[in-house]
Amino acid sequence: MSCKSTKVAPSVDFDHSCSDSVEYLTLNFGPFETVHRWRRLPPCDEFVGARRSKHTVVAYRDAIYVFGGDNGKNMLNDLLRFDVKDCSWCRAFTTGTPPAPRYHHSAVVYGSSMFVFGGYTGDIYSNSNLKNKNDLFEYKFATGQWTEWKVEGSLPVARSAHGATVYDDKLWIFAGYDGNARLNDMWTISLQDREHACWEEIDQSGEIPPSCCNFPVAVCRDKMFVFSGQSGAKITNNLFQFEFKGHMWTRIPTEHLLRGSPPPPQRRYGHTMVAFDRHLYVFGGAADNTLPNELHCYDVDSQTWEVIQPSLDSEVCIYLCCQMPSGRLFHAAAVIQDAMYIFGGTVDNNVRSGEMYRFQFSSYPKCTLHEDYGKLWENRQFCDVEFILGEREERVLGHIAIVTARCQWLRKKILQKLKQESSEEGDEAPSGGPKDIPAGNRPSSSPPLLEVSIREAEAQPFEVLMQFLYTDKIQYPRRGHVQDVLLIMDVYKLALSFKLSRLEQLCVQYIEASVDLQNVLSVCENANKLQLDQLKEHCLNFVVKESHFNQVIMTKEFEHLSTPLIVEIVRRKQQPPPRLYSDQPVDIGTSLVQDMKAYLEGGGLEFCNIVLLLDGHPQPAHQAILAARSSYFEAMFRSFMPEDGQVNISIGEMVPSKQAFESMLRYIYYGDVNMPPEDSLYLFSAPYYYGFSNNRLQAYCKQNLEMNVTVENVLQILEAADKTQALDMKKHCLHIIVHQFIKVSKLPNLRSLSQLLLLDIIESLATHISDKQCAEMCSDI
Repeated sequence: MSCKSTKVAPSVDFDHSCSDSVEYLTLNFGPFETVHRWRRLPPCDEFVGARRSKHTVVAYRDAIYVFGGDNGKNMLNDLLRFDVKDCSWCRAFTTGTPPAPRYHHSAVVYGSSMFVFGGYTGDIYSNSNLKNKNDLFEYKFATGQWTEWKVEGSLPVARSAHGATVYDDKLWIFAGYDGNARLNDMWTISLQDREHACWEEIDQSGEIPPSCCNFPVAVCRDKMFVFSGQSGAKITNNLFQFEFKGHMWTRIPTEHLLRGSPPPPQRRYGHTMVAFDRHLYVFGGAADNTLPNELHCYDVDSQTWEVIQPSLDSEVCIYLCCQMPSGRLFHAAAVIQDAMYIFGGTVDNNVRSGEMYRFQFSSYPKCTLHEDYGKLWENRQFCDVEFILGEREERVLGHIAIVTARCQWLRKKILQKLKQESSEEGDEAPSGGPKDIPAGNRPSSSPPLLEVSIREAEAQPFEVLMQFLYTDKIQYPRRGHVQDVLLIMDVYKLALSFKLSRLEQLCVQYIEASVDLQNVLSVCENANKLQLDQLKEHCLNFVVKESHFNQVIMTKEFEHLSTPLIVEIVRRKQQPPPRLYSDQPVDIGTSLVQDMKAYLEGGGLEFCNIVLLLDGHPQPAHQAILAARSSYFEAMFRSFMPEDGQVNISIGEMVPSKQAFESMLRYIYYGDVNMPPEDSLYLFSAPYYYGFSNNRLQAYCKQNLEMNVTVENVLQILEAADKTQALDMKKHCLHIIVHQFIKVSKLPNLRSLSQLLLLDIIESLATHISDKQCAEMCSDI
């Protein structure tokens, strides 16, 4: 999502005190910051502290604390403080004995204290007394007191360049470098009771990350995430998640992600990663001998990566200083409220940085489009088509609107059936409607289900395909289990027949990632039987790998393999075919959003089965789509469906403008939130009235109103504010009109305002403008 012009939307509230009959909107205008904007803050003065890298930063209240690191010549152990409100630097007050100078240590905040663990100490200038540490220090922010925790019992091996976080009142330490080898062990210690604290090694399970160092960790959704880092001589771009409760690791496979989103960040080390809301933000690091400065964002809920496009003013040079940080590694980052702060690091030519940058996050609720359509599929409400599948004639219900929007092959089948029924009855093609659904879940006058026969599909793979049509994804079965892999192969065969490129790629990625020593021969034989050449080729190449071949041919499954396949495997081993590389881009097909957009814009007109009336003007629509996205429509179609199939559109007592209504339909059909500010005023309360899944639309409406009221559109917004009784927006518009009246007076729309609004403008002018200003203004007009 590109947010070059969006802003943070403050909280939303309603003022119910003005009237018993009218709900007055209160938008609570306040200070704001441009979303996704980088700002360069005052750098650390050399008199306060040295430029540095391999340090740590933590956030406590409204301040950033920087500890340790190296300045290129010496290790450091000073503690610096940056006040984010005053944008000022100082040395933090300290007493007691601080940790020895060090770098590649870790620092976390728990309660009102900072805890520093481990790191690399010694004199790097003379290359003497260098060693890793496993000591634990506490710094109390209130008193400035440094104290070392002396812990009895077993201790983690001394290390540096490790990961650390706090969860469930405990400090968790993972992996790092002990001076000889990279690690992947995990230790934890309770921070509640210093007297009885002891280290405990965690018995990890699942797909444990390989031994690694110079990686970040972040906690989001009660899970710890590890991304990339150095693993021996290898650098990866793997993302792992750790569940604290079960001590279970899972590698999040990028090959399963096909949402039209960018790939993960390239492999790197020395980068930072922080968590905010449901997102992980990765910045910087060394990536294949470069120092990139893109900001990558991972959505934990949708499991997709994207590159955040910075706001335009991030790239504007102010006093010849670019607002965006350059690429760097071994910097540090922390989050305060809704912003990320990045300090220091090593930049080009091995130079240490003393720069501080601020990045403004966005915190809009996630888009629920895929989940809403997914629930429609799961609940099977308002179904109007029944597919009769395979030789056994198994039946699967669906919705014509979704199916015809997503799959041209099924669309032709449905149109053929409608035409056939029309010719048999001698009438126009009927719109589909639910039949074999409990009476409480359908309108009383529902037309019969449209029955469509598909002999080339069996029920189980067809249901997986249907799930994809509604959600743009498939629920992956147990990875590696033969029967589940064979099921996805059947889905893949259907995707090829139905020309669903996006589903094809999902299936291929799943199958190739699931092929292992136990199932490869079964998958290969099935691919050969189904004539799935790409998957067969993958299996053959997997079998003849040096590390796989002997193990595979010694299995009993190999003995029962068909003779032609055995011959092909032996020949492949003796003489591998040349690898063919194609420059052609992979066709990933269209997404749910793209298909529903085209459907609203005319592609679905012939399948409309409901009419929305806006001030008497009809707008054809699709019952299933409206019901999926709005609890208001769902309840109406289930219990109070008008007999003529026509629904009057209003938002409470107010009828929105035609333009605002079209904006609302775009939001319902494909989640679009881009609209003129005057539309946002009409739709501000629509989420409440129509029962959308969350207040995403309202949040965008609010920021749109706050940020985009201009002299050019202020009169249209004034009219909308008056019509919707949004009193503080009306007051805001009048304020702009008064202070920009010379420009506003030249707008042609001024003459079309109602008499009452013109009187409001005159009254505001009289209140805010002095006699002298009024005389000057009149002379200018």
